[in-house]
Amino acid sequence: MSAEKTIPATLIPGDGIGPEITESVTEILAAVGAPFDWDNQLAGMAAVDATGNPLPPQTIASIHRTGLALKGPLTTPVGGGFKSINVTLRQEFGLFANLRPTHTIVPGGRFDKIDLVLVRENLEGYYAAMESYIPVGDDPHGIATGAGYNSRAECNRIVRFAFEYAVKNNRKKVTLVHKANILKLLTGLFLEEGRKVAKEYEGRVECNERIVDACAMQLVIDPWQFDVIVTTNLFGDILSDLTAGLVGGLGLAPGANIGEKAAVFEAVHGSAPDIAGKNVANPLALLMAANMMLKHVGRADLATRIESAIQSVITEGTVRTRDLGGTAGTRELTAALKQKLV
Repeated sequence: MSAEKTIPATLIPGDGIGPEITESVTEILAAVGAPFDWDNQLAGMAAVDATGNPLPPQTIASIHRTGLALKGPLTTPVGGGFKSINVTLRQEFGLFANLRPTHTIVPGGRFDKIDLVLVRENLEGYYAAMESYIPVGDDPHGIATGAGYNSRAECNRIVRFAFEYAVKNNRKKVTLVHKANILKLLTGLFLEEGRKVAKEYEGRVECNERIVDACAMQLVIDPWQFDVIVTTNLFGDILSDLTAGLVGGLGLAPGANIGEKAAVFEAVHGSAPDIAGKNVANPLALLMAANMMLKHVGRADLATRIESAIQSVITEGTVRTRDLGGTAGTRELTAALKQKLV
């Protein structure tokens, strides 16, 4: 591969099972000739052990330079005043859109042939974390308060992102999910801007609306009615894990955090230190995140090859990790996928 064709990208293996699933994914990417020129960096407990900082300046500098990162699962240290690494990354790089596709890979389950995408606003809402205590009598922490905010500009931007995603990916419908019946201002603003944006796409993309609790119920009764869902930060966090449960859990859930100048792709599951180094971890979530990264840089052709290999191996059923009902290890699944790609 010539230097002219390579794309600089930051690689963060992460903690626990992170290094072994990252090794699996980079092997598979290499097998299809993926164009990434990796800059390996640390974050999480691995970074704390090496530098005393869960998100070292050199890691941040690398992402600023490449504008592109693939990230394994991280562990945020407990105590010590450490802020969530994921929240810090989102704020540092303005990663306003969280993209969580949900697609059936293991056939024959209760929810078969699922194919939907959740778009979550990443920077505002209640996760802005403006919290405080109010003393009551002798208790200085008698009442805990939390305030969130949604800006008109950000509501417009995240809904527009969802509609543009729908257009580019031949999706037919966008569902605006809100709680404007109760949070009339906070999520009413989101719904107001969503309706404005939807009018610009009339005739190209259908739009409907759901109150968040009704949406949660309908997702487990009839998930096939949904195509692209767009919502605010807290609701999106909850619903994206719900949709992952429809197809087998977080082990099959890739994610992307996308901004104007950078994009970070990740496995959204935890670092699972209890199974680290035992050759039992499922690398598919991180591999599917890498596929999203390939599409992001215009190499959907390579992503399609990998997706076909995943579908073939998992459908055949002889090589599956334990979480998918099989007995294969990380290395065995990696080898089977690479064989399909030859």
